[in-house]
Amino acid sequence: MSKPQHPTQTASGTVTRFAPSPTGFLHLGHAYAAWVAFEFATDNHARFLLRIEDTDQTRCQPEFERAILEDLRWLGLTWQEPVRRQSEHLPLYAEYIQKLSGRGLTYPCFCSRKEILETSHQQNLPIGPDGPLYPGTCRMLSEKDTARRLASGDAHVLRLDLEKALQEVSSDLCFDEQGSDNDLPKGSTLVDPTNAGDIVLARKGSTTSYHASVVIDDHLQGITDVVRGRDLYSATHIHRVLQELWGFAAPRYHHHAVLVDENGRKFSKRDRDHSLQAMKKAGKTPADLKEMIEENLAAQGQ
Repeated sequence: MSKPQHPTQTASGTVTRFAPSPTGFLHLGHAYAAWVAFEFATDNHARFLLRIEDTDQTRCQPEFERAILEDLRWLGLTWQEPVRRQSEHLPLYAEYIQKLSGRGLTYPCFCSRKEILETSHQQNLPIGPDGPLYPGTCRMLSEKDTARRLASGDAHVLRLDLEKALQEVSSDLCFDEQGSDNDLPKGSTLVDPTNAGDIVLARKGSTTSYHASVVIDDHLQGITDVVRGRDLYSATHIHRVLQELWGFAAPRYHHHAVLVDENGRKFSKRDRDHSLQAMKKAGKTPADLKEMIEENLAAQGQ
């Protein structure tokens, strides 16, 4: 399997992680991502951490977390204990997000997903890391209207005001891309967070979102090298903005290829046939999976 390049600092200070979400069973694409991150850590005598990103309390289930741990051990992975579970740190994320709110960099958004999708179809909005870019509807609400809706208890999320945020970060903000995907530029990459728009920082029923919690955790866990799929490459741009706003050091990034099915679509947790649980029951071995991964990558020219 193709691997990320080696880091530029000494191996003893290198830390990476694998961070699945227990919203379903792991599939072949997860196995590849986990192996790439683990092999990177092994090759560089680095610390390898496992993080469970379980902030979505409506979709995350204990059975899926148990299956994740079982599957990763079956794949031959070991990690440094304890495992970090994001659900155990929700007040901490809220504190960091409140720091941005205190600087006037966030605003409440009352738009439903349905409303955003309808606006997207009408205005042909570009697609960002979370779907159609939010058009900023609630950013333009008056303070009076916002206060009235909050007092009424209207459901809302908290969004980053990207325009204001960019006024507080350097115009030449970059990140170091050392990935193995042939289609991505290597080296210092200039950040273009406009492809993400006003991302959600906190969702209904949770004090945080993926973007906020992953940036905070990578900082708190001392992650020096983020090894993940190219499907998250566009999110890296907005993550660098959040790191800068919070005063965090930037890790190096290694974006690798993403496995796809016969129709060219990324594997999904909804596809039970490609889950590791199903393949184990069918008699597949980790060696079989590695052969399938190599064939998948070869078909993509990776």
